Amino acid sequence: MSYLFSAGLIVHSDRGSQYASKQYRNLLKSNEFVGSMSRKGNCWDNAVAESFFGSLKQERVQWRSYQTRHEAQQDILSYITMFYNSDRLHSTLGYLSPNGFEAQAIDLKKVS
Repeated sequence: MSYLFSAGLIVHSDRGSQYASKQYRNLLKSNEFVGSMSRKGNCWDNAVAESFFGSLKQERVQWRSYQTRHEAQQDILSYITMFYNSDRLHSTLGYLSPNGFEAQAIDLKKVS
C-alpha cells in the first residue's frame, strides 16, 4: 500500500488520551511524522481543523455506507478536492473557497 504522506508530516490533534498514548506516539514515530498538540485549555488553535472534520462528517461521510477503505478514501478525496477546496465558501477565509483564497494570495504576491 502506498501513502501520499512523507516523513516530517505534522499531525495536529487535541489533547485526547488516544493522541497522548504511547501506542499513538509510536505510530507517529515509526512513520517519521511529527506530533503536534494543543496547549492545555487552548481550544482555538484546533478550531479550523475541528470545523473541517465536522463539515466532512455532516456533509459527506454520514450519508455514505462505504464497503471498503479504498472506497472511503476515494470518496473523501473527491469531496475535498472537488467540493471543499474549490466550491465551499469558508467564513474564516472571507467567504472564499480555499482555492479562491490561495489564488487571491498569489495574485496579491505578484502585485507586491
